[in-house]
Amino acid sequence: MRIGELAKRAGTSTRTLRYYESRGLLAARRTGNGYRDYDEDDLRLLRQIRTLQDFGFELEETRPFVDCLRAGHPAGDSCPASLAVYRRKLGELDGLIGQLAGVREQVARQLAAAEEAAGEAAGHTAGHTAGHTAGHTTGGGGGEPPAPRCEMTG
Repeated sequence: MRIGELAKRAGTSTRTLRYYESRGLLAARRTGNGYRDYDEDDLRLLRQIRTLQDFGFELEETRPFVDCLRAGHPAGDSCPASLAVYRRKLGELDGLIGQLAGVREQVARQLAAAEEAAGEAAGHTAGHTAGHTAGHTTGGGGGEPPAPRCEMTG
């Protein structure tokens, strides 16, 4: 099949296919008149690359999977080098999950503090309003609520 058909079937652009070719991930054969020629195996390679990129793998990280398919294995992740990439990616993801958990904890603490401060301000405002109806002021004067504060630290 020609490059346009492959691009359409793979859900990508001809420009992307040429880029993959320049990176050595896709090897085009040439017809007698010089057109690039691809087959179902190339489509399978592209689907493997696309799936991995959808999972967050960088293009270069897909190379062992492509090499594994090219070597005739039934799946791109059935070779030791592919498994090593999976392990490395899981380590990266675990690190990111840890970082996100830390950020989540900071946001939760900040939310709790902000809600507590808002509750105190609401109580202060209720007392302030009641004080005005009795003919006198209570609290911090000027009638202004406390300014919002942010105490997040990294």
